[in-house]
Order: sequence, then structure tokens, then C-alpha cells
Amino acid sequence: MSKQVIKVAIVDDEADMRQSISQWLSLSGFETETFPSAVDALAVLRNGWPGVVVSDIKMPGMDGMTFLKRLMHVDSGLPVIMITGHGDVPMAVEAMRIGAMDFMEKPFDPERLTELVRKGVEARRANLDNRALREELSDGSAPVGQLAGNCAEMVQLREDILDFGQSPLPVLIEGETGTGKTLVARALHAVGPRAAKPLQRFFCASISPAQQAAALFGDEAAAAPGLLAETRGGTLILEDVEALDADAQVRLVSWLDAEDEATAPRIIAISNLQDMSEPLDARLRPDLFHRLSCHRLGLPPLRARGDDILTLFNMMMRRAAEEYGCDVPDLSAQDAAQLMQAPWPGNLRQLSNMADRAVLQARREKGTLTSLLMADNEALTPAMTQEGKPLKEYVESFEKMLIDNTMRRHRGSVSKVMEELCVPRRTLNEKMQKYGLARSDYIG
Repeated sequence: MSKQVIKVAIVDDEADMRQSISQWLSLSGFETETFPSAVDALAVLRNGWPGVVVSDIKMPGMDGMTFLKRLMHVDSGLPVIMITGHGDVPMAVEAMRIGAMDFMEKPFDPERLTELVRKGVEARRANLDNRALREELSDGSAPVGQLAGNCAEMVQLREDILDFGQSPLPVLIEGETGTGKTLVARALHAVGPRAAKPLQRFFCASISPAQQAAALFGDEAAAAPGLLAETRGGTLILEDVEALDADAQVRLVSWLDAEDEATAPRIIAISNLQDMSEPLDARLRPDLFHRLSCHRLGLPPLRARGDDILTLFNMMMRRAAEEYGCDVPDLSAQDAAQLMQAPWPGNLRQLSNMADRAVLQARREKGTLTSLLMADNEALTPAMTQEGKPLKEYVESFEKMLIDNTMRRHRGSVSKVMEELCVPRRTLNEKMQKYGLARSDYIG
């Protein structure tokens, strides 16, 4: 998730009300900004503004309803909480139809306001994360985080995400543990027309079979609506879908048959099955399996992604070094070869942990990456080691990584890179063009 600070804009023509709301929310840990009128607020609240809006409905000049309509035109993903007098409840209900997140009647309970603002902050952060994800996925030159990589499978995966994201039909995501299945599910939500709507995850394996149906479809006795109703219009991710019990499967089939695709939550099912002796289509009812697999995405294991391993490892080390405030350690040719040969049963999660440990170890100037890899029983268990790669592939992967690291260290200074690597300009240019490296990416 993004670490961006989410503010709370308080819009009210009464100074005492602005001040009291601001003080209460500040004491509750929120960063606030106050405005005496809707016009003043609109001068600041542009598209993408990182915050939540709390606004009175009755204000001189531009009233709260007109203000809300303007905000929804500027940024429909902006959470807005309306404050209304006792007689204005029908107006507040209309505000929610227009796009307000919720409303409160005066005099309101401060704890209730804090609860609504907290929900708004979480929704806004998710909305902004989804926008960033959508923008990065749309830009093939700067794919997002763990979906980075240039192997054919990852290029196709990013294209499929952009295509399938526009569809309301269910998606089935399969792959080994740690390959990024949940990130792909989030990306599918972020790039589609439901990006501003709710996104929720249901962990099928963590709910007892007796409680699964009630959690999904609601419990009438307890007046609980269930996740499918709460996520209406948005996206519901079913983690470990193979753990759904028979009753929940039957009810889900009926629900999928009866619901309107336009208003029902879109279902994204994630399977974490590792035992291929009993595949997913044998664990689920055939009718449910076929409904959930309208679109199907398979994520490649890390060990099959070639020099993407080095690209990702360098990216993860840079992120860790920035977090710990230290330099990014250099990789030797032996380090690069070990990284490429390791089977990585934990996939991206394991690679990220290794990058973190490598940075911390280098900061203490103790040991090498190779020693870390050799000490990681999972990473280099001899029985699991994959088949060797052609020498040319190892050499090219290391060469690309070396040029990338050197360009990054010298902030795109070609002369300094030429001097350190002892290569003429023409050779460096040819190598960079071959590996898809651009000097502009390192400047600044």
C-alpha cells in the first residue's frame, strides 16, 4: 500500500464547527485542512488530491449539494462525508445517490465521525494505489513492482490484465505460492471500470465450512448482509477458492446465475493448489469451475523467468536500501549466477526476503550474497536445483545487470560508466540498446 499521507478537508462556513471537527480529528491522528466555503475548497481539491472531504450541506453561496456534484465531476473517487441538519436527511440520501460516501446528522457522535473518516482514508488510499497501478500497467516501459519483467510470460500477463480488467466476468488466477496472484487480482480491479468501487478479499481457507455461506451471502438471523452484498458494484477476491465447502459452492453457482453482471461484484478466484494430483477442476463443482474460469490467468514461477530474476532482485535491493538508508550492494558474477540457478520455491516473496537480507548484511560489511544463498536451505537444496542454462544467457544477464547498476550509481553519466567499465561509447550504446536500457531513466 501507498505510504502517502491522506488528509481530511473540512468545509463549513461556521468557524466554530470547522475548528471543533479539526481538533477532534487531529486528536484522532488525522491531518486536517479547513475551508470556510466550497469555492475555497475547490481551488485546492483537484483530481487525485490525497484526502477525504467532510462538508456541511447548508452553506451560503455554493451549497453542499452543488459542491458535491462539482467534486464528483473533478474526481469521482474522492470520499465525501456530508453533515446535515435533522430535517435534511432526504437531501443527504440524495447526496449519497450522487456519490457521497456517507452522511451524519447534527448533532453527531464524534466517534462515528472518526469511524467514517477512517473508512474514507482507507478507501482513498486504495483508490490512489489502484490509479498508480493502472498507470504503471498501461506504461509497458515502467511496469509495476513485482509485475515487472521482460520475459514473454510477464509481457503477456500485463497485456491480459489490461484486457480482462475491462470485463465483468469472473477470472481464475493460478500459480505457485508467492508468484503475485493477489497483486494481479488487485491490478485487474484497478485497471477496470470498477476501480473506484469496493475491493474486498475473502479468505476461504480461514473460515470454517459451516460459516462460509453466511459470511458470503449474509445471515438473516443476525441481519448481516454478507460480503457479496457489501461489495456490490465492486470486486470480491476469493483467496484459496479450492477451500470452499459444498454448500457455499452450490449457493455461489445459484448466485452467479441470478445476479446482474452490471451491479453484482465481480468475482476473482485465486487458487493456491500445489498438489496437481487433485487439480482445481476436481476440487470444485464442474458448473462452478466453468463459471469462475471465464477468464484464466496462470502466473509463471520465478525460476522460469530468466534474467527477470536479476531485474527484480536489483529493484528489491534498491527499495530496501532506500528504506534502511544505505547503499545498494554490488553483485558479483558468482552472485548473479547463484540467483539465476536457485529454484526459488517461495518465488517473489522469497526473493524479496533475500534482497532485504542482502542489503542489511552489506550494511554490516559481513558475508556475501553467495553465502546467504548457500545458507538458505530452501534456495539451494541440491535436489531441487533446476537444469543449467546456456553460458551465453548467464553472461548477458550479468552484463545487463552490471550496466544497469553502474548507470544508476553514476546517475546516467555515460563518461563515468565508460571509465568504470572500460568500454568505448559505441560499445556501451550498443549494449544499452540491446538490453533496453535508456540513459534518461537514470538522470535525476
